[in-house]
Amino acid sequence: MRETEATTEARRAMEVCNACRYCEGFCAVFPAMTMRREFSTGDLSYIANLCHNCKGCYYACQYAPPHPFNINVPQVLAQVRADTYEEYAWPGPLAGLFRRNGTVVSLVSAAGIALVLLLTMALVDHRVLYQPQTGPGAFYRVIPWWLMTALAGGTFLFSILALAMGFRNFWRDTGGRADELTRGRPLAVALHDILTLKNLGGGGGGCNDRDEAFSQARRRFHHAMFYGFLLCFASTSTATVYDHFLGMEAPYAFLSLPVQLGFWGGIGMVVGTAGLIWTKIVSDPAPAARNLLGADYALLVLLLLAASTGLLLLALRDTGAMGVLLAVHLGIILALFLVIPYSKMVHGVYRSAALLRHALERHPTPPPPGTAPSDRALGSAA
Repeated sequence: MRETEATTEARRAMEVCNACRYCEGFCAVFPAMTMRREFSTGDLSYIANLCHNCKGCYYACQYAPPHPFNINVPQVLAQVRADTYEEYAWPGPLAGLFRRNGTVVSLVSAAGIALVLLLTMALVDHRVLYQPQTGPGAFYRVIPWWLMTALAGGTFLFSILALAMGFRNFWRDTGGRADELTRGRPLAVALHDILTLKNLGGGGGGCNDRDEAFSQARRRFHHAMFYGFLLCFASTSTATVYDHFLGMEAPYAFLSLPVQLGFWGGIGMVVGTAGLIWTKIVSDPAPAARNLLGADYALLVLLLLAASTGLLLLALRDTGAMGVLLAVHLGIILALFLVIPYSKMVHGVYRSAALLRHALERHPTPPPPGTAPSDRALGSAA
């Protein structure tokens, strides 16, 4: 990773924190920090993405503003994270989309909706958009199956490829090796920390979501959004099996597995995203990187729209509003898949990679048998 103003300031903060170590037990950042005497840009990228922005260290720090040292770890690590998103983006020419991300997300969303609506009206009788469509294949009478598959499937596959390439770039830059990705115990530890959002619990009492008081609200909202998103993905995957392998065309009954997964997933996403928007609005601005909030809000609103239009489509699918709602919902999903690799949503990929790196550091590979004690010590320190 290149040297930036953010990495320079983060290095200064880490050097002060490494000398103080008052916050050593707060979260995963500080144990990782204490394993280093010097901080390369790769180290700072790893530490920044290991930070879950719980803000506990800011309120505990004796060197926080207005102290002359002006240590603000949550703010500077957020700035470094933003730099890493651009640094590791693939393909490289699209990295600049991070710089004005709120605007980009808004424009792509509007363009996605307009594109799907225009294509739909060009390919089918426009009156179909406003007439009730019921029974098997109702959705495909509004938007042809091949068009729906091409738009959603193509953008999804591109998003997965771009995220995988970003993960590879991050892993290499932070010193990771390919063979470490399959080590059993560290992988299990990392998965536990990812799935439980352990580090959003701060040192155990929760994060400082609004002020110096501890709270589990942000962690719970993240859980709702994260697992809601996974349920929606499971719904789409199940519907694909129903359609392609069982010959059952959508729409499906409300109590069917795809609809139930999507319904509860949509509820979780609405609750989670709305809750996270609320916590950002009411939180103390001092430890936040205010210049990054536009991108945060844009992504959360896009996720909220994806879930809410899906639920609205479910509620009104037997009415004349179904055609327009289907086109709008598909347009938002198209936009979501396109911007995922170039929005804050990539933090899930890099944070997961950082948690795996942290687990590998906590559970290093045992040295080969017969290694001298001095060699083992050096290997452990490395």
